[in-house]
Amino acid sequence: MPVRDIAVVGASAGGVAALQRLVSAIPSDHPGTVFVVLHLSPTAPTSLGEILSRAGRLRAVEALDLALVEKGVIYCASPDHHLRLEPGLVRVAPGPRENGHRPSIDVLFRSAAETYGPRVVGVILSGALDDGASGLVAISQAGGVTVVQDPRDAQNTSMPEAALRSAPVDHVLPAAEIGRLLGRLAWGEEVPSAGTRRGATDRPMQGPESPVAFSCPDCNGTLWEVREGDLVRFECRVGHTFSAESVVASHADNLERALWTALRILEERATLHRRLAGLARERGLDAIVSIHEEKIKAAEQDADVLRDVVTSEVDRRGRV
Repeated sequence: MPVRDIAVVGASAGGVAALQRLVSAIPSDHPGTVFVVLHLSPTAPTSLGEILSRAGRLRAVEALDLALVEKGVIYCASPDHHLRLEPGLVRVAPGPRENGHRPSIDVLFRSAAETYGPRVVGVILSGALDDGASGLVAISQAGGVTVVQDPRDAQNTSMPEAALRSAPVDHVLPAAEIGRLLGRLAWGEEVPSAGTRRGATDRPMQGPESPVAFSCPDCNGTLWEVREGDLVRFECRVGHTFSAESVVASHADNLERALWTALRILEERATLHRRLAGLARERGLDAIVSIHEEKIKAAEQDADVLRDVVTSEVDRRGRV
């Protein structure tokens, strides 16, 4: 069995606690390297390296561009920067968002699969939506090992469940047991697969097929459909990339934003006509006042209808 000494780990909502349990179980003599993407606010400073260093026996650091890959180190993605791997090197750089995220789990996973092939262990932990499922397929197709946190052990089950639906999965384990598994795999120990291999088949990735009839939520450019095994993702010309779940969520965000904007414009329109009616009243122009009052009434009625629509949309999304 090949040595599996390159572990890539993706997490989102609820992922810090899962990462702490995972790294606490990795032995101090771990001969491999761990790379972590946690979805982060692009502006907030991160202390993930310090948190993971305290939780486990390995040194965890924020990844720096062109840093040499060292064994026994955990590299954490920086806010608002993708983390990629090249032979012996860590690459950190901005780039188009994937699934609405930068850093993106899929970006790290695909680069690891391309660079290190069967040496890679891909791990999906607690998180929302489905970032990482596509990357897990790439790792499987490159001969790597795929691992998913048991949804019963995850604070947020969406990402683990999406991975189980979409990618061939070798091991489904609690976070602490995943840490022990990484140690065993890095030493070249043969660890029998749980035999799940649930989800997508190992059909190879196909190139872009055809443009689709909806636009990129980030730049409004044309989206192209790309198939990876049983997975479908969408890419635009500049590189924004979305899974099926992420493109739906992004379009829903844009719809909500457009509805709130329209509501604001209607309320501003009523305020404008109210001001103009006051000016006309000061000049004794009763006919003009009546015209503005009719427009005020129409704008307020339209605003009430739209307010019901947007609040219903927000409530519906909250129940999903």
